[in-house]
Amino acid sequence: MKIIKTFHAVLAITLVIFLSGCAGLFFYPQKELLRTPDQIGLEYEDVSFTSTDGTHLHGWFLPAQQDVKGTIVFYHGNAENISTHIGAVYWLPAAGYNVFLFDYRGYGSSGGRASIKGVHEDARAALQYVHDRADVDPQRLVLFGQSLGGAIAIYTAATTDIPLAVVVVESAFSDYHKITREKFADFFLTWPLQWPLSYTVTDRYSPVKVVADITSPLLIIHGDADTVVPVEHAYDLYQAATGDKTLWIVKGGGHTAAFGAYHEEYRPRLLSYLETKIKPD
Repeated sequence: MKIIKTFHAVLAITLVIFLSGCAGLFFYPQKELLRTPDQIGLEYEDVSFTSTDGTHLHGWFLPAQQDVKGTIVFYHGNAENISTHIGAVYWLPAAGYNVFLFDYRGYGSSGGRASIKGVHEDARAALQYVHDRADVDPQRLVLFGQSLGGAIAIYTAATTDIPLAVVVVESAFSDYHKITREKFADFFLTWPLQWPLSYTVTDRYSPVKVVADITSPLLIIHGDADTVVPVEHAYDLYQAATGDKTLWIVKGGGHTAAFGAYHEEYRPRLLSYLETKIKPD
């Protein structure tokens, strides 16, 4: 009887996963905005724009607080929304960088429902929006993505016609199939099904397949104690990348820890890196 119940549980989980296309593994959106930039002392512009398929999207443009060194387009991770992820970038305007952060479809004040194809369309639309702004130098654009946003940033950078000064990714996974297998392997009921279930997720947008097409400088950052996205993903991406590529391994760092727990070292280090890569006026 116990074996039968276990089988039924596995079957039920499997059906849910197949019917949802495993979207629940990648997207944990929160609609409520918990704070706005002015509540933490930042000037900002509330922005509405549309994705490539017409979906309404919402974002914040944070202007640089001194002479502008560049503009950073930020792709956040898979949970919550920009009101929490602003913690990763709020310090950059004071260092001379415009920052544009936005919510994918289904997140925050953006419309629609998250999907792998959809969030990639949103990422492309956000980059185009910033590129076309009159107050932005299109020659000094930086893509910065964390976790899922890092994977999206790599694919976007590799497939866009918009020139990028730098691409920075932190805690990015290298392959949708690989990360899916790893997540199913963590749960004993789905461990036996990790391979077949991983193929319910498209690998069309897998970063490792296209990272070699990035022509701008690429900085990959990853904690060697990351239990969400193992550090092997960073090594996979670095090995597959060509051209100007740099890898920073955060010793003892967990998931997206470089600019949080380890910020005293890595914030100044990132600023120095950007200054060496972005052409001055």
